[in-house]
Amino acid sequence: MRTDEKQTGEEERGQKTDPLLQPFRLRHLTLRNRIVSTSHEPNYAEDGLPTERYRRYHVEKAKGGIAMTMVGGSAIVAPDSPPAFGNLKLYDPAILPLFRRLAEACHAYDTAVLCQITHLGRRSSSYAGDWLPLMAPSPVREPAHRSFPKAMEDWDIARAVADYARGAKACRDGGLDGIEIESYGHLLDAFWSPLTNRRDDGWGGSLDNRLRFAFQVLEAIRAAVGPDFIVGIRMVVDEDTEEGLQADEGFEIARRIAASGLIDFVNVIKGHIDTDEGLSHVIPGMGTPSAPHLGTVAALKRELGLPILHAARINDVATARHAVESGALDLVGMTRAHLADPHIVAKIARGEEERIRPCVGVGYCIDRIYEGGAALCLHNPATGREGELPHAVTPAAEAGKRALVIGGGPGGLEAARVLALRGHRVTLFEAAEKLGGQLRIAAQLPRRRDLIGIVDWLASEAEGAGAELCSGSYMEAGDVLAADPDIVVVATGGLPDTDFLRDGEERATTTWDLLSGQVPPGQEVLVFDDGGSHAGVSAAEFAARAGARVRYVTPERIVAPEVGGTNYPAYFKAFGEHGVELLLNRRLRAVRPAGNRLAAELWDEYARQATEMTVDQVVVEHGVKPLDDLYFALRPLSSNLGEVDRDALLAGTPALPRRAPDGRFLLLRVGDAVASRNVHAALLDSLRLCKDL
Repeated sequence: MRTDEKQTGEEERGQKTDPLLQPFRLRHLTLRNRIVSTSHEPNYAEDGLPTERYRRYHVEKAKGGIAMTMVGGSAIVAPDSPPAFGNLKLYDPAILPLFRRLAEACHAYDTAVLCQITHLGRRSSSYAGDWLPLMAPSPVREPAHRSFPKAMEDWDIARAVADYARGAKACRDGGLDGIEIESYGHLLDAFWSPLTNRRDDGWGGSLDNRLRFAFQVLEAIRAAVGPDFIVGIRMVVDEDTEEGLQADEGFEIARRIAASGLIDFVNVIKGHIDTDEGLSHVIPGMGTPSAPHLGTVAALKRELGLPILHAARINDVATARHAVESGALDLVGMTRAHLADPHIVAKIARGEEERIRPCVGVGYCIDRIYEGGAALCLHNPATGREGELPHAVTPAAEAGKRALVIGGGPGGLEAARVLALRGHRVTLFEAAEKLGGQLRIAAQLPRRRDLIGIVDWLASEAEGAGAELCSGSYMEAGDVLAADPDIVVVATGGLPDTDFLRDGEERATTTWDLLSGQVPPGQEVLVFDDGGSHAGVSAAEFAARAGARVRYVTPERIVAPEVGGTNYPAYFKAFGEHGVELLLNRRLRAVRPAGNRLAAELWDEYARQATEMTVDQVVVEHGVKPLDDLYFALRPLSSNLGEVDRDALLAGTPALPRRAPDGRFLLLRVGDAVASRNVHAALLDSLRLCKDL
């Protein structure tokens, strides 16, 4: 037997035995495998409609082999449920043809499409949409959105029931395969929870009363969509908070709903989402255990005779496989994992599991959504940009050019990967002994060590595509010219910027110094954070855990505004445990000697006064200054003179114009070698500049 025939046979046998690749019957549908993307709102909609960008995002997952994708993370059923984060509007008739187009495109790849529907209840803002008052069972404020709802009257309840039914019918008429009713932190389950239902009428008090609204909604939905349409529920069974719904009642609610015959599956949730701290446990991030709620899910599955679905930090294939194989659930949600790599199933089926781009749980996607931005994966710039950027890089028509990449951080590694996949002869040179750049430094905080997975994947894929990666290799202009390249990518990154200080730059310790271990924390440390992202708060946590007394100082009016809602709770937990003091609205202007200690001069821009703080160590975070000497030395010798055609770049076409006929090579620079930015920006630079070379 030839080697390729043997490999094909092994792959086929693997497909027949892999628990993840087994089909599953869901009502009248046979799903081709056990992997699904659960409902979430990527904020790609336009005025509440799933237009081109939204459609392409879901179709890419269908191409990648997923069994079922769920759209409309909290698609809203009525105007008095104003959108909170780009929600789809099921009450807009214009949604029907767009649903049909999306469904048809996914069905072409044998992927089922469901939509999550909801009334947000108190989880929005009275100042959004049509400025209608929010409504809930009782006028209990939701901390996350800071809104005060009205207590629903009988006519509000009747209208909401009808709205749910109309929303479900719109999904059916739009050609979708089914719906999932959202019931955690929204209106439906607000009637269940003693935290949010304080009524003393027929809608509150006893469990029978608290379930009355849910059963009216379920009955109205089933009557509206008929028997041949999938209806599921994503429900909380334990709010994991003292005053909220407890597991005994949550399980009983699930049993009653399952016994009603009105639904086809249960998607299990544990926790509460009315605060950022609560949300960070419902959607666990980096530094937390894998599949933390699987025990609760398995316990419920043993009691119900319905298919069970679940998604919560199941971001790797091994965990997903265990969840299915152990019988804890029937369908496994790998939602954030598909933001990182929409082709997970196809790679499993091809025996290329090791090539799956890993979700490292950094939460960049979900945090952007809750800040009003579009969902983006920190290390897959093609996600959400399927109309402009490829998930799978194809070879160039004119391959085989000599390409040099200078710098082995994420931007350089991505450039090497893409250029090698294009068919060019690529060599990457990194001055440090190890690849990874600033990501390797960021990963030194133990809770964020999974960041190194980005580096490992990029390096493995670049080498697998044929790139040569050389660490411990410092390159100057003469070295580059001696190699006679056709393409040069300068990805040299930057160095910490400390020259914002009026005095004492040489006395400051940088977050790089601290996190890399080059400089140990002092006993009393001031961390000045003028970056607003992870670096400053990571340094503060790092020093505090090492035993330092830490004072965190920032010129911002809030702590680390670039750190999103699912990430900052872990920092605040560490700050609370270790007594980190917070000082806002202060700018560090100078660091002066004070005996054997340091005096930090702080400026209050609002009060227009200076104060001093005496400490052992001053740690500063102010971004980086580009290391661009090599770029400017090479620029006059390049054929494009370093220029990037902005309009061509944004149009997705070749963006390096030929300005100098005698130029020796195309020259581009990416990431922090251009300006101080984040990992996603560096990867995006490299993909969109190199994909056409």
